[in-house]
Amino acid sequence: MKAIAVRVGDWQPHAGQRVAVLVPCFNEEATIGNVVADFRAALPGATIYVYDNNSADRTGDVARAAGALVRRERHQGKGNVVRRMFADIDADLYVLVDGDATYDGQDEAAYRLGHRTGNRLLRGFFALAFHATFSDILSGYRVFSRRFVKSFPVLSRGFEIETELCVHALELELPVAEVPTPYYARPQGSVSKLSTWRDGLQILLTIVDLYRSERPLAFFSALGIALAVVSVGLAVPIFVTYFEQGIVPRIPTAILSTGLMLLASLSIVAGLVLDTVTRGRREAKLIAYLEQAAPGEQWDRRQG
Repeated sequence: MKAIAVRVGDWQPHAGQRVAVLVPCFNEEATIGNVVADFRAALPGATIYVYDNNSADRTGDVARAAGALVRRERHQGKGNVVRRMFADIDADLYVLVDGDATYDGQDEAAYRLGHRTGNRLLRGFFALAFHATFSDILSGYRVFSRRFVKSFPVLSRGFEIETELCVHALELELPVAEVPTPYYARPQGSVSKLSTWRDGLQILLTIVDLYRSERPLAFFSALGIALAVVSVGLAVPIFVTYFEQGIVPRIPTAILSTGLMLLASLSIVAGLVLDTVTRGRREAKLIAYLEQAAPGEQWDRRQG
């Protein structure tokens, strides 16, 4: 089983570019020291930030001893931590990685059966909804430009942040690339914080909600068509009876059919209105993205 990420060991930034390694952590005392040490070796010029998310163990102390800058985020959840990181830290390139030491090694036991199945189902639903070809939408190992980070309005609170990152890149049609990197089991004494069913359901609901907000015309039109089909199905027998006998014997059914058709019409109109709003939001995010200098331009300006 392989996670999809950008392997830092195969990539080096230009001299003078500021690189920030962002490590959100919750009770990762057993692993965070190795994570910090590995990135210090791979990217000696980078600044490593560890954000302690209310850990009950010595995560912060171990990270600090390993050479990381340690900060705290009291609002629980990975999405809340990433929001704080993106807002606080100024750099040219950002490397986001989990603090569980599960990347750059290989062990089939790393992915439980429930996680593998859930990942496939979520990936398939995501591809269907957004016409995307990502191999892994839940990877916790990513590299971003400053443009991406400073134009990304983080809305998620928990593990669904990975899905939101993918949608942001898709909606702005940003250049993206996936590089396979091995993924292995947590070291002894380290416990996963991810719940297969609870977090999987939350991610699924997030995909649906993002589809509603980013593809409102398709979402509400599909809802309107479904309501219209039910309405017509209820109305056909009533019309048949009326033309044959000249009476309308099922008044409540007729009222229900009329109401459903009205709801269908309102749903489609809502989709048209919200589609215009979504286009405006997308344009605003694109403008925010373009306001930031590209990574190469930032480096050239400093060299000049």
